[in-house]
Amino acid sequence: MTPRLRSLAFCAWLAVVGVAWAHDPGISTAQAQLRTATLEVAVGFAPADAEQLLPPEARVSGKWTQAEFVAAQPLLAGLAPQIMELLNGGVAVGPSETRVELAAGDALNFFLVYPRPLPGVVTLRAPQLGALPAGHRQFVIIVDERGSTLTKKLLSAKDDGIEFSVAAPGSGSGDAGGGAVAVAAPVEAPTFWGFLWLGVEHIWTGYDHLLFLFALLVVCRSFRSIVAIITCFTLAHSLTLALATLEVVNLPSRFVEPAIAASIVFVGLENLMRRGEEPKGRWALTFAFGLIHGFGFASVLKELGVGQGGQGLAMPLFTFNAGVEIGQIVVAALVLPVVWKLRKNEKFLQRGVPALSAMVAAAGLYWFLERTVFG
Repeated sequence: MTPRLRSLAFCAWLAVVGVAWAHDPGISTAQAQLRTATLEVAVGFAPADAEQLLPPEARVSGKWTQAEFVAAQPLLAGLAPQIMELLNGGVAVGPSETRVELAAGDALNFFLVYPRPLPGVVTLRAPQLGALPAGHRQFVIIVDERGSTLTKKLLSAKDDGIEFSVAAPGSGSGDAGGGAVAVAAPVEAPTFWGFLWLGVEHIWTGYDHLLFLFALLVVCRSFRSIVAIITCFTLAHSLTLALATLEVVNLPSRFVEPAIAASIVFVGLENLMRRGEEPKGRWALTFAFGLIHGFGFASVLKELGVGQGGQGLAMPLFTFNAGVEIGQIVVAALVLPVVWKLRKNEKFLQRGVPALSAMVAAAGLYWFLERTVFG
C-alpha cells in the first residue's frame, strides 16, 4: 500500500474511532410560567446531559439510581440556582426557591421559583449551555397565567437568552383574576431555516446514524448501489419520522436506541462475513433498519413539542427531514471519494474493509451494552 493510501486509510480509521466515543449533544427543555406573584421555571435534562453539569469525579456511570441521586443532592442543590438566570430591567434576580427531582427515565428536572418580574423587559438566560457538549440546544417556552404561549426560542451556547415583556398588574383585559398580563415579544420559535439547520446538525452529531450509513457505504461497488442505499434509508426514516411525530406509531426510546445500536452491529458483522464484498439485497436491509432510525430522529421534534398545543406540523417535519437529507449527502460526498480511492487497492479490500467493519461492529456493541445492560 502506498504512503498516500495508508494516510487515507488512517483518516478513515480515525473517523470510525472518533464517532465511537463521541456523544450526541442532545436537546433539553425549559418552561417558564408567570403566576400572580411568581415566575416558575422547570428545566429538564436527559441523564447524559445532566452528568455533564457535574464535576468529573461526581458523575454517575450509567443509570442514575435513587441512592446516587441522593448522594449528588448537595452538588445539584448548589447547581440549581445557576441553571437559569433572570434579568429584570437588566438587574439579576435570584430564585427564592429551588428543588431538583429525579423523574422517570433518569431525567433530571430543576425547578426554580422567582418573584414575579416587575413591568418591563425580562431576559431569561441558560448560562450552563456552555458546559454541555457543543451543539446542545435548549427549547424554552414562556407561558402566561392561563397557559397561553407568550414566546419561545431554541437556545444554544452562543445565543443563550430569551426576552419577553411584562405589563403592569391589572393592565390586561380579560384577566379574570385581576392579575398582571404579560405582553410577549415576537415569538422566536425555530423558523424554516432553524428547523433545516437543526436537521443538518442532528445528522452530523448523530454518530450512531452516521456510523450505520458508513458501514453500508464502505462495501458499495457501484454508484447505482450507493444511490439505492441512500434512497432506501431516506424513504424508511422519513416514513417513521412522520408517523412518530404525528403519533400514529410510537415506540419508547428504551427500545429504539438499543435497536439502532443493534443495527450497527448487524451491518458490521455482515460486512465481515462477506469479506468486504457487497451483500445482495442490502437495500432491503437498509430500508428495514432505516425505519428504526426514523424513530430516533422523531425524538428531536417531540422534545421540541412539535405538533402539540396547536403548533403547525408540516413545516417543521418537512424542513427538519430535509436538513437530515442534506447532512447525509454532505457526509457521503466527503467520505465516498476516499472510500472509492481506497477500494482500488487490493490490500485495503482484504484488510482495510474487514478492519473498519470490525470497529463498526465493536462501536455498535459498545452502544448496545451502554443502552441496555449499563443504561
